[in-house]
Amino acid sequence: MCQLLGMNCATPTDFNFSFRGFARRGGETDKHEHGWGLAIYEGNGLRTFLDDSPAAESQVAAFIEGYPIKTLNMMAHIRYATQGKVALENVHPFQREMWGINWSFAHNGEVPKFSSKPYNEYPLLGRVSRREEVFYHPIGDTDSEAVFCAILNALRAEFNELPTLPVLYEFLQRICAQIVEGDEELTILNFLLGCGESNLFAYSWPGARPGSKVWNGLFYTIRRPPFSKAKLADVDYSVDFSTCTTPNDRVAVIATAPLTVDEEWKEFKRGQLLMFDRGLAFSEAFEVSEVEKQGRGLFSRVMPKCTPASPRHDIPSMLRQLVDDVTANDTGREEVWAKRGADIGCGGGCSGLSFRSCCERLIGVDLSPEMVDKARNRGCYDELVVGNIECVLRKHPKFGKRCKNATHGALAYTTFNLVFACNVFIYIKDLMNVFSDIREILDSNNGVFAFSAEMLDAKDNDPEPEQPYALQRCARYAHKRWYIEECARQWGFATKKFQPTATPLRQHDGMDVYGVLVVLVGEIEPGSSEITTRDD
Repeated sequence: MCQLLGMNCATPTDFNFSFRGFARRGGETDKHEHGWGLAIYEGNGLRTFLDDSPAAESQVAAFIEGYPIKTLNMMAHIRYATQGKVALENVHPFQREMWGINWSFAHNGEVPKFSSKPYNEYPLLGRVSRREEVFYHPIGDTDSEAVFCAILNALRAEFNELPTLPVLYEFLQRICAQIVEGDEELTILNFLLGCGESNLFAYSWPGARPGSKVWNGLFYTIRRPPFSKAKLADVDYSVDFSTCTTPNDRVAVIATAPLTVDEEWKEFKRGQLLMFDRGLAFSEAFEVSEVEKQGRGLFSRVMPKCTPASPRHDIPSMLRQLVDDVTANDTGREEVWAKRGADIGCGGGCSGLSFRSCCERLIGVDLSPEMVDKARNRGCYDELVVGNIECVLRKHPKFGKRCKNATHGALAYTTFNLVFACNVFIYIKDLMNVFSDIREILDSNNGVFAFSAEMLDAKDNDPEPEQPYALQRCARYAHKRWYIEECARQWGFATKKFQPTATPLRQHDGMDVYGVLVVLVGEIEPGSSEITTRDD
């Protein structure tokens, strides 16, 4: 299949290093020899290079390798034709104008819904219900271009005003799920979607073709200070970035397979949509909204923009309000009532902003170094720790092998008055151990534990009533109410608030998935049956 390369930068940056290694895969170190293409955003313009010859042999590609074009946002593609003939019209990236914006798209994979059938049988996405409503059509005969046109048609039908980034992010999540639904095992959908010079969306539904051992997914790495040396995997060439960068530089590089041998590359989770902006990855609508507030959303001279609004579910603010409702009933508490607070899974720091005013000292923990960098820039944390929350919360064993992780137990030997987790438990399957560890560090005198979760609706016809959680197609875990309550009871928490969101967030296998906000207080003995549950 094909391969993708994307770059999103904090400052204008050339892509010569990464493109040099990537182009070698176009017929030299790999078999992707059926054409290549490049799309580079420059202000509101989009500069493209397309060639149906192998990238490793192309004189145009050789010229670009040595020509330092600088950009904030770019994508490239090398093609191995599995759908559509070898021809210039089938070379990615594809581009279209919509709403006065240059949109670009490059895809790796196979999408059964958009291949091996007549064009008039391709599915319609979103609100598009009739063929007469279709505005964008493919020029070539690839499933990739057909998918791109279907996404644009769905966007055009959905919005009569320019959407804000969080609204666009949530809409793309729904459209991706619609494309994959019903063909989960055969669909391979990895794409880059550009919509201007600032933002780059990347989605991955990975897989391998029948009979092939080649895995098609997406990986990304963040190059940021302190910069170091990097060596390409496909050619004997390296660059010491510490000699040619500034402290303001930061670059996110996205690729089908890691381009370098000495950098840390993270693989996208199945069904994960990330938005990249200024060299950082964003995976939640409420984090994406921060980019919108900073003025780097969609820009058009011809399309009015809808009024910026908070994301549909502003989890940190909603959770803080519930915590305030609980603590207001404690007459001994003042506005700053938590001597120590811990934000586990702090991400870019949106949750820290919501809870800062009630904590005398606030510590944030996140697995992602780039998210910790972003959180640090917000200035709302007294201390930040990079580490796995399950590792950071747990004490070293008294006997046996000790964990070599430098941050193991970083929170385990401190007492906290408040621990909160926003959009964290969707990535953790079994919550029992986490609840146990948090109970250990929480103040025994009415310490507060607040969190959000996605709740799987347990109906009478539930095919797996005993299963406490389910892994959804969007790569998030949803938990059942009885399981969350059992975790709380088992470890001595009294449930003060258990508030489902008013409407379902999505569906999973025909069952509604709700978000739930929970506030627990550690005021009973672990294992006690005297648990108080209130719905407010």
